[in-house]
Amino acid sequence: QVQLVESGGGLVQAGGSLRLSCAASGRTFSIFTMGWFRQPPGKEREFVTAISRGGTSTSYADSVKGRFTISRDNAKNTLYLQMNSLKPEDTAVYYCAAAITTVVSTTGEGYRYWGQGTQVTVSS
Repeated sequence: QVQLVESGGGLVQAGGSLRLSCAASGRTFSIFTMGWFRQPPGKEREFVTAISRGGTSTSYADSVKGRFTISRDNAKNTLYLQMNSLKPEDTAVYYCAAAITTVVSTTGEGYRYWGQGTQVTVSS
């Protein structure tokens, strides 16, 4: 089993920045791809970004490209999401996810473990 705990959410003004962290514990050696998803109020969960085990491959949703950066520190078992130039439409609960396979989807399929989420609110 793997446990994921997000932190770093909060309230920020448009144009500001936040850095989310996701601490993994348990059988962390089994983790391959990790990702961030978000669920805006009243909407479905959506893909934000993902990163390969070694950190050499990343992917981003078009809506966050150039503004968000995903990274991971495997020695610390921690995933990060640096969010810059935040917009009100970035308001959502952000979830960290971990897969024990490299076969994952932007729908969330393939991710076995999920965190409890952290709220990010961007005011205009």
